[in-house]
Amino acid sequence: MKILIDTHIFLWSLGNTKKLSKERLLELKTQTNIIYVSSISIAELMIKSSIGKLKVDYNPVEMAKESGFELLNFTANDALFLEQLPFHHRDPFDRMLICQGKVNNMRIMTDDIQFNNYDCKLI
Repeated sequence: MKILIDTHIFLWSLGNTKKLSKERLLELKTQTNIIYVSSISIAELMIKSSIGKLKVDYNPVEMAKESGFELLNFTANDALFLEQLPFHHRDPFDRMLICQGKVNNMRIMTDDIQFNNYDCKLI
């Protein structure tokens, strides 16, 4: 299964795994699953770090690779889907992740209840 993880899931997987349910940890560790970290999540982390909202004292790209996650670039085709996406959620990073999940036929792992308002596959 292809799983796109939301930014907070990525952060929790790096150091605060107690916030992840046993089921989610199992999904992240299952060898047959391909876990993706979006370039959108990397951008979100870097922006939050630059404004002092989050301390990022590591290279998130390297950490994703070391964790066995695949990197997924946000493409022009992903961006085109933004026009069709209803405004249930105002966070631009989350809206772009939803588009990526839909365009690339991936399940999205998130704790953000706003994702439930969209026709996307969630874990």
